[in-house]
Amino acid sequence: MPNFCAAPNCTRKSTQSDLAFFRFPRDPGRCQKWVENCRRSDLEDKTPDQLNKHYRLCAQHFEDSMICRSSPYRTVLRENAIPTIFDLTSHLGNPGRQRKRIKELSEEEIRTLKERKLDAVVPEQENHQTNNNDTDIQLVEIDQTDNMALTTEEKEYKDYIKSLFETVLLMGKQNVSLEGRNCKTPEGIYSPDNFQALLEYRINSGDDVLRRRFEMLAVNQEYCSRLQQEQILEVCESCIREEVLHEVWNSQFFSILCEDAVDLAGEEHIPVFIRHIDNTYNLREEFIGFLPCVADAEELAINFLLTLTEKWGLNMEFCRGLSCNASRKFSAKMKVVTSRLLQKYPQTTYTLSSSCALNLWLSKSTPVSGVSVVLGILKDICLFFKSSPQLQEELEGTITSLFRDNVEKGSELVEVLKSDWASRHDAFEIIVTLLHSLIVCLDKVACDDGCRWDAKISSHAFILSSALTDFDFVATVVILKNALSFTRAFGKNLQSSTSDVFSAANSLTAVLHALNEVMDNIEVYHEFWFEEATNLAGKLHIPVKLPGQFRECNTANLHHDLTSENFYKDALSIPTIQHIIQGLKDIFSEQHIKALKCLSLVPFVMGQLKFGTSEEHNADKYKSDLPNPDTLSAELHCWRVKWKHRGKDVELPTTIFDSLQLPDIKFFPNVQALLKVLSVLPIVTMESKCEMSRKRLSFYVEKTPKEQRSSHMAFLNVNYDTKHDLDLMVDTYMKAVESKDKLDSIPQDTDITEV
Repeated sequence: MPNFCAAPNCTRKSTQSDLAFFRFPRDPGRCQKWVENCRRSDLEDKTPDQLNKHYRLCAQHFEDSMICRSSPYRTVLRENAIPTIFDLTSHLGNPGRQRKRIKELSEEEIRTLKERKLDAVVPEQENHQTNNNDTDIQLVEIDQTDNMALTTEEKEYKDYIKSLFETVLLMGKQNVSLEGRNCKTPEGIYSPDNFQALLEYRINSGDDVLRRRFEMLAVNQEYCSRLQQEQILEVCESCIREEVLHEVWNSQFFSILCEDAVDLAGEEHIPVFIRHIDNTYNLREEFIGFLPCVADAEELAINFLLTLTEKWGLNMEFCRGLSCNASRKFSAKMKVVTSRLLQKYPQTTYTLSSSCALNLWLSKSTPVSGVSVVLGILKDICLFFKSSPQLQEELEGTITSLFRDNVEKGSELVEVLKSDWASRHDAFEIIVTLLHSLIVCLDKVACDDGCRWDAKISSHAFILSSALTDFDFVATVVILKNALSFTRAFGKNLQSSTSDVFSAANSLTAVLHALNEVMDNIEVYHEFWFEEATNLAGKLHIPVKLPGQFRECNTANLHHDLTSENFYKDALSIPTIQHIIQGLKDIFSEQHIKALKCLSLVPFVMGQLKFGTSEEHNADKYKSDLPNPDTLSAELHCWRVKWKHRGKDVELPTTIFDSLQLPDIKFFPNVQALLKVLSVLPIVTMESKCEMSRKRLSFYVEKTPKEQRSSHMAFLNVNYDTKHDLDLMVDTYMKAVESKDKLDSIPQDTDITEV
């Protein structure tokens, strides 16, 4: 909102001028002088607070000696500044121009104004003259006064910094960008950013600390520099992260989880989460920051380790799990990062994250560009229909109509659509089943004869419909659906109960055997898969052809006998099966399988196995984590006997966390230690309430435009409910600024080690 000058016959406003605008002072005496000099009768009955909040004078009405310009971006009034330059006659020639009522003055009042103007520009040298005979006494008094003033200034400065921190934390909690609009537009028009606007609001709402700080500062100039804002954000993030990690240090064991890269203002960053057990044996997953992506994989690996250990202060000797959920673009780099970390810390196990379905993880990292395109289309479709209840109803109505002969199946699909189906383990099976319904619905929206949808929605629907009716899309989803069918049940079990995860660990060999058989007979399998794709395309009237991009890039190398079937076999089916086999081997190493088999420690799993388990061999990897490794065998025997001969009314704990909550678990210290280590592994499923950090980050990315995203603000937004010590933040900031000032004051030719 622009600030208009309150002076008579002045039409300037802050958004159309580079001139500084100053608020009326709250001091009653000075404010009265401003009002008298303005000669506006309508301002006389207003209080200093009202004038300070709503009225401004531009710099044109002050003598140059009353204005201090410390920099091109900072203009401040002197404490005794009085406006003395006014145009009180130009409205006489144009009566219609006068919008502000000018009070007519007598000759005596005019003479008083001239004297006041003269007094304002006369230097006050006589106030600083001293008697030579009393020099020593006066110097002592000045020193004492300065010392007292310094203490007061420090307190006021600390209160001012505290107000800035409160404002930044509030904006982080509410996900309000600090910048908003640019402070200076290319045309030179001033427009305050969100941070400045909120400070202005606080001043007008009665924040005396900020008012005293900025009362003499021009209201259309920067209150707080970008550098200072960044410093405040860094301190906020550092202090909150320390609070988050404090519990991690106490819980000892933890795991690191890396999500797919996020675009923050044009730069890719990897979100990093940490999983641990708190002192009440509840599983926690916290967001601890971003890691900037770099082009070189080895450099990324070095930066990753340095950030975790030196910047964030984690002791990686206690890291027991690592997961990386990266797309094809970053999967190769993250493999290098994972490899380097596992080499340095062999106690760490590379696992899948429980928040990501196995089939989705495998497809995201498939080294085929068409798969990445398909995943993007699936996500776009899911978001498109979720963006509007009317679109959701339209799709549900289309499904009901097309599945009129199979009402049960139609109802099931309608329920599936209410979930995040594009991230499910059976996402490709769902899209193949829904493809006809989606195309029909999108065509209805795109060809909107009833004007039900706006142009943006209709054009988006047309684009999505065109993408779905491309044979390359149809062939890719059908082949992926069939290739990933061999891992579908296996992956579903990994996201289910503890007993299902234990069963999955024992079924991996069978899954790999089935996939190797497919690879050995890929010609036969692909023939069936491609036939299914062509039949589906024929039903939807989609022509079967090679991808247009492939034709353009390989026109000279095309063989006359190259068919679409052979192309998709070599370009998609073979690479996909090879990638699935290798991906399973990478993520389910021998040590990982041993760790999953240790889930037989959970009494419910133990009971399913008739208490005939033997965990000693599988627990070898974690012997260094046990308090009494020599007594492990005897303790495990007692643990089995305890549950085998339990009372009839005693139910077996079904999860790791139920077992850790048992009152007598302390009598089994080795079992307790093993369960704590297993619980932090990323593959162990956690309650949805424990994944709030991940959901908040997804919401931040979804709702914040790319150019306004900030790693610091994202961190504050995700961790807005983390307890924080505001005074500690302020003290940390002040010490950092003081240290920097000391370094800046050192001459360049001075050896810092000597200081």
